Amino acid sequence: MKRLGIVYHPDYLLHVSPFEHPESPERLTALMENLESSGLLEKSIQITPDFADDSDVLAIHDQKYLNQFEMSCRRGDIILDAGDTYLCRHSYNIAFLSAGGAVAGAKAVAEGTVDRAFCAIRPPGHHASREMGMGFCLINNIAVAAKYLQSRFDVGKVMIIDWDVHHGNGTQSIFIEDPSVFFFSIHEHPTFSYPGTGRRWEVGKGKGERATLNAPMAPGSGDEEYRLVFEQTLLPAAEQFRPDFILISAGFDAHDDDLSSDTKLSDEGFRFMTQHVIEMAERFCGGRLLSVLEGGYEISSLTSSALIHIRELLEE
Repeated sequence: MKRLGIVYHPDYLLHVSPFEHPESPERLTALMENLESSGLLEKSIQITPDFADDSDVLAIHDQKYLNQFEMSCRRGDIILDAGDTYLCRHSYNIAFLSAGGAVAGAKAVAEGTVDRAFCAIRPPGHHASREMGMGFCLINNIAVAAKYLQSRFDVGKVMIIDWDVHHGNGTQSIFIEDPSVFFFSIHEHPTFSYPGTGRRWEVGKGKGERATLNAPMAPGSGDEEYRLVFEQTLLPAAEQFRPDFILISAGFDAHDDDLSSDTKLSDEGFRFMTQHVIEMAERFCGGRLLSVLEGGYEISSLTSSALIHIRELLEE
């Protein structure tokens, strides 16, 4: 059994919507309760994070955006300018704590305290760009973790695998010209359709050209379609890039039971994707693997697929 770190802080529940919203504290409450009742939490190493350092967040986000975000919370604003992302008075601090969770997981793996880590954090992050939050996301947690690894440890090349059903437009935009971070996203397109990015011809810019790879999936795609992409598209890209560390933007909203999309992944689909990425990490980067929670809004399918994901992360 691998040493798996589980990153969590009860204060993640303080980011609360003033109105009914799919990205709710109940998502994390249910996940942690199921981790405990299943015995998976006991088998893992629990990691309590701190707030991300300003310098680590500023490596990803513009100061102007962070100032506006903080002032919005202080004023008592209930939504960001993007209009699809709620705020409360705690949101600024909890967003830094969420980014700090991704950093804590990355640090534990890089230092060898654990073999792999899963970050049960919120608010999510992969839609947040350098200059704005959107899509329920405030700080781009996985981007902060990637740059933290590169700046604090001997990590040259990072591969980010985003299987949330919605395209990780924020992560893509942050690293669009960075050849040291390979961004792969598999997502439904067209979907309901958010955020409308992630076409096949979006492959990076400048020095980062060919370090972005998008796999838009037609509505109705399921386990077999995803399997083909992982085997025939993602694996060859990893063989060419040969990452030093792999990060997963682990959204679970591509599940058949999640109403935020028309994608038809089953629990077994998430098992296969996890196994495939584990094999890639063992082959290319000494097994160094960090998984960061993104979406997943149907509580039952979120918990069932996330528990399968975590069980696989625990396996040799």
